[in-house]
Amino acid sequence: MILLRTGRRLHRALMGLLMVALLGLPLGQSAFALSDDQSLVVDVWRLVNESYVDPSFEGIPWRRLRQKALEKQIQNRVEAYDAIDGMLAPIGDPYTRLLRPESYGQLEAATKGTVSGIGLQLGLEPGDGAVVVIAPVEDSPAAEAELIDGTVLRSINGQNTRELGLDASAALLRGSPGSTVHLEVLSPGGKERSLDLERRPVDLRPVRSRRLRSGDHTFGYLRINQFSEPVPDAVREAIEALQAKEIEGLVLDLRNNSGGLVNAGLAVADDLLAGDVIVETQDRNGIAEQRPANPGTLYAGPMVTLINGGTASASEILAGALQDNSRSELLGSTSFGKGEIQTLVPLGDGSGLAVTVARYLTPNGRPIQGLGLEPDQPLEGPEPSGSTIGSDEDSWLRTAVARLERQVTT
Repeated sequence: MILLRTGRRLHRALMGLLMVALLGLPLGQSAFALSDDQSLVVDVWRLVNESYVDPSFEGIPWRRLRQKALEKQIQNRVEAYDAIDGMLAPIGDPYTRLLRPESYGQLEAATKGTVSGIGLQLGLEPGDGAVVVIAPVEDSPAAEAELIDGTVLRSINGQNTRELGLDASAALLRGSPGSTVHLEVLSPGGKERSLDLERRPVDLRPVRSRRLRSGDHTFGYLRINQFSEPVPDAVREAIEALQAKEIEGLVLDLRNNSGGLVNAGLAVADDLLAGDVIVETQDRNGIAEQRPANPGTLYAGPMVTLINGGTASASEILAGALQDNSRSELLGSTSFGKGEIQTLVPLGDGSGLAVTVARYLTPNGRPIQGLGLEPDQPLEGPEPSGSTIGSDEDSWLRTAVARLERQVTT
């Protein structure tokens, strides 16, 4: 009996060591002893391991990073978040990151079209990592301060943005109406600026439209500032209203559209392309998949599309699809160049995980990441900005209208 009991104990001990080895946990810490905070770290590791676009992790000791994270003291949720940040950092992808509850909640609010802050859409300079302005929201404090695309955001309230990262920088810009935020910035022309802006509710108004008259011609103007949940329905309503006014052509304005929900961008492309390929995605296994539009279009008339350095992500998918399918010429300047797709996963405690899951190419197989889209007709400066965009003083819009006139008269 004694020998049998000892054998069972040895068997259980060996099984425990086997579980430790399989899970990569520190010795003495079995999988069944994980606290909720430690389990969150393991869950995040698993989600990234199963979905990240590069399954090789470019030679990074990914399994070892999980073990290293669990070797740290994790006795509360904040320590779990810190461990996750440390675990994800070596990947080197700023878009694969943990969103703490405040940042996750603010991101969800922005996708629904509401935000309180100064109205800046931020991105990371490809290959550099600097936090830069993709675009200011129209009629926002940032737009009034003339913070144009390409402006480097050096610090917020004295905190270095390179150390903060993208999400923490965005979170610091938001806040209660009436409060102020101090910024140190570097303009695209190399001028340093120091300014204080007052936060206020920002009406994102993602879709705006109006009728344009040019001589005997009537055209429609449709501007999409970002792709949020209400956008596809708002675009359909706007196009139907413009068609009721018997427009002969359409100017689609994607300037300073930093992206947003990819599905919203795909839905708009679906309404403008009849069965054509919208985008090609490449997943973690290198498998390419094309996303075709459905047959039929909401609007099939002449089009031109305006882009600039603030045109990024989902708006580049749309613009690239229109260009490659010869549905619309692109006018303006080179787009931002964000060609990766992230999925957002709620973690159940108010936080979320963003993971880069695929890279996208235009229908003709052109990569966008770090390159952007080149317009068919480059437009030279000074580039319209702020409230000038879409107004009668917008020189780029006048050029787009002239281009439409040539289309409908030839």
